[in-house]
Amino acid sequence: MAYFSAPQAPARSVFLVEEFLGVDYTNSPTSVDPRRSPDAPNMIRDVPGKVRKSMGWQTVKQYKRRINGAHFRRGDTQGLIHAGTGLYHGDTRLYDAANDDRSRSWQFGDRLYILDGKALLVWDGSAVRPAAESAKVPILTIARPPAGGGTAYEDLNLLQPRFTELFAGTAADTAYHLTFGGLDAAAVEVQVLQAGGSWATRTENVDFTVDRTAGIVHFVRAPGTSPVTGEDNVRITAARTVAGYADRINRCRIGTLFGVNGAADRIFAAGNPDFINYDWFCGQNDPTYWPDTGYSVLGTPRSAIVGYSVVNERLAAHKDDKEDGRNVIIRQGDLTDSKPSFPIVNTLQGQGAVAPFSFAYLVNEPLFLTKSGVYAITAQDLTGEKYTQNRSFYLNGRLLKEENLRDAFALVYKDMYWLAINGQAYILDGLQPCQTDPAAPYATRQYAGFHRTNLPARVLWEQDGALWFGADDGRICRFFTDAGSLASYNDDGEPIASHWDTPDLSGKRFYKNKTFRRVMVRLSSAIATGVTVWMQDCGVWQEIGSDYTSARYFDWSQLDWSRFSWSGDQTPRLISGRVRLRRVDKTRLRLENNRLNEPFGLSELAVEFAEMGDHRG
Repeated sequence: MAYFSAPQAPARSVFLVEEFLGVDYTNSPTSVDPRRSPDAPNMIRDVPGKVRKSMGWQTVKQYKRRINGAHFRRGDTQGLIHAGTGLYHGDTRLYDAANDDRSRSWQFGDRLYILDGKALLVWDGSAVRPAAESAKVPILTIARPPAGGGTAYEDLNLLQPRFTELFAGTAADTAYHLTFGGLDAAAVEVQVLQAGGSWATRTENVDFTVDRTAGIVHFVRAPGTSPVTGEDNVRITAARTVAGYADRINRCRIGTLFGVNGAADRIFAAGNPDFINYDWFCGQNDPTYWPDTGYSVLGTPRSAIVGYSVVNERLAAHKDDKEDGRNVIIRQGDLTDSKPSFPIVNTLQGQGAVAPFSFAYLVNEPLFLTKSGVYAITAQDLTGEKYTQNRSFYLNGRLLKEENLRDAFALVYKDMYWLAINGQAYILDGLQPCQTDPAAPYATRQYAGFHRTNLPARVLWEQDGALWFGADDGRICRFFTDAGSLASYNDDGEPIASHWDTPDLSGKRFYKNKTFRRVMVRLSSAIATGVTVWMQDCGVWQEIGSDYTSARYFDWSQLDWSRFSWSGDQTPRLISGRVRLRRVDKTRLRLENNRLNEPFGLSELAVEFAEMGDHRG
């Protein structure tokens, strides 16, 4: 009796993606999670788990020099643009001696204070001036006897050389000794308290003379005792310039807001190239006053302060990688004898920061760039010995290959951390945190990542709810915000090249032959949209089909006869097609849309294939 065996049926397999979580540039394409892509330029999160083509941008204004910053007061519809050495309010140049470098600003009251590495500037809404011109004149001592002494009241102001001293006059003394000699040639101002409580001004070389070398004011006749019991009656204001004092503040380039008990009422400034491990803090709610004792020396002078994070009412100063691993210095804000103090309470080991303008807060988590990627410091880290919270694992495969990382610029816009570097942006999505990758086991989580190309951003900012950027060539550009408009999908008139690659599809058994039969895509519908499908055969991309009609719908508001459709269905559309790719051990799928003014969104993806027989190459 003869026996026959039926041929083995091919094993039917399905590659299914119902959630899209961004790119993975770090793992090999053979081991990338199916929900991620080894290459997906210009795709970005639509809603969590779904992706679409990034909206584009347009040039709004052109300046002659590179853009270094944009600064806004609360309520202003038009801010200051820092282009080259100029500060512009629209077309009006308000200041022309700025530093041609990136700048930062903070608002106190109705004034904006700007650090550019050359001078601390102040904008009051109508004019820009050096803050030194209106800087506070501190009262150095009170209740001072003519011969010297008294009670220390305020410290010298680094920003300007003038100081005031209040004396308790006597009936006979005519020589009033100031705390300092070596006074400037600037006029010395003297006032004497009158019985009615007003102050009468005295004139130099008429009512008094000044020995500037010794710091003594000689009155022609004694001012006498105070007409008001317990009040000082002689007020003397003089100037004494200390070389380099003002530049300690003016040459700072970075800073943050911090204060006693974590209050955001003082600027902490650093980045002075002559004092790389120093920082200074201003008076409470007064950036025109920088006490000469209000500074800290953080770590060794071979390691620079790069930036700041505020975590749980503590200030973390981040240094570069030359500090022997102790790269984060933690301080808290206290009141000691009614004066502010900021003692060091801890230091942390970890990666040194590299980019002064990469510091930003994503979902209340402070992020910054290091040579090993984007890191975070969490509240749990503050009491420990080190931090290991890498947040950019999935982007590091390309991000860390970029040149000049120190020039990166970051901004958080709508729950996304945009890191602009070398004409592109690496983006972390705060709405899509996930469990950490086994290759980065010490980080508690990673963020989904995206990659934006053709983005010549030197600085980024948010204005009127939109993302803006300034370029090296002087352009001011604005991202579109209407995701439903076809006009939102171009970069200054040029098409946005976008695609989503799958990881390598090698089936359940990598060594078997695969025959790919069908591709199904659920595409977000739009007035004009579509997809071109590519598959890889032995490393070579082959176009296997396209569909630019099935996912369209009709809308009178954006009528385009060349893209006309009778459909009114605005729900995602299923597009499917047969393919014939045989006897390969693996392939990779690419869904692409590079067309001008066309959105492109992915909701779901499936690929059917059969596995049978050993692959022999």
